[in-house]
Amino acid sequence: MAPNLFSIRTLRAGIHIAVLLLSAMGCSAQVEAPLEGEVAMTINMQSSAFEDGTAIPRVHTCDDKDVSPPLSWSGVPQGTQSLALIMDDPDAPVGTWVHWVIYDMPPTLTGLPENVEKSPKVAGIGTQGTNDFRRVGYGGPCPPPGKPHRYFFKLYALDTQLNLAPGATKAELEKAMRGHILAQGQLMATYKR
Repeated sequence: MAPNLFSIRTLRAGIHIAVLLLSAMGCSAQVEAPLEGEVAMTINMQSSAFEDGTAIPRVHTCDDKDVSPPLSWSGVPQGTQSLALIMDDPDAPVGTWVHWVIYDMPPTLTGLPENVEKSPKVAGIGTQGTNDFRRVGYGGPCPPPGKPHRYFFKLYALDTQLNLAPGATKAELEKAMRGHILAQGQLMATYKR
């Protein structure tokens, strides 16, 4: 009977240690987790080109003019010092594909016009980063043939100016934003080829 009792105690101790390790790993992952879920989605985002969850028009893709869509937003909180925007595709075969990175936008800005200039600095708008096409500015949906992909436009209200150099990557922007997000908003479009 003693070996069985020893086995049960050993098993319980092993489970307890595994639970503690998993909890510790979970806490570590939470601290290092990307920006999603850091703050509530309180900024309302829209586009006059498409409704949330619907197909993005072809003109905004690599199959046509590849120009950025018009975006507008409301609900930026007081105390915001700058805005940042990331557009990415989590359904890409190689992992999340970054289509647009723009930051140090004025907090008074309430939207972006169609066809934002593809240059490192855009007067009155902000500084643009490098997308996964290895170009500065907007790079529209260009998925492989198959299922529709989702494209998320994520806007962040920040309590600081980031002053990142032009051409920063999404990872560099996210690192700089961590701990400075006051509010965020999101708009999603789809595209299929």
